[in-house]
Amino acid sequence: MSDLDYGMAPDGGANGDGDQRREYRLVARARVWLELESPPPEDGKGAHLDDARWLACGIRDFSAHGLSLTSAEALPEGALLPARVQLGRQPEPFRLMVEVVWSRPGAGGFLSGVRILESDGTACLEWVEAVAEAMSDGF
Repeated sequence: MSDLDYGMAPDGGANGDGDQRREYRLVARARVWLELESPPPEDGKGAHLDDARWLACGIRDFSAHGLSLTSAEALPEGALLPARVQLGRQPEPFRLMVEVVWSRPGAGGFLSGVRILESDGTACLEWVEAVAEAMSDGF
């Protein structure tokens, strides 16, 4: 990872909108896909990721434990959603589980805050390591 991919948020973590996060936030070239609807149960043919309904989101900023997202539709607060996060030049997306903490209208769509949850079968540890590496690259 390089300084071209990552950097500290220009406001140093405080954006003036009442945000009280306790961690530094990073900005990056990144995309997130949230699974809003799961595929139907297997009927002998097997379920595929293509059968799910995914929402592509942009990342406004992120930390080891959360993401600030932009999207075309509102996210239901309290929802637990599987996510795929593609950071910079990483070859494979991180598979994570997130909880929607807040969602509100924003410029051209919606802004949402999600918390990354520790869950079996996810890349939570790898995500935390990637964020730590990104932070060290910026200093």
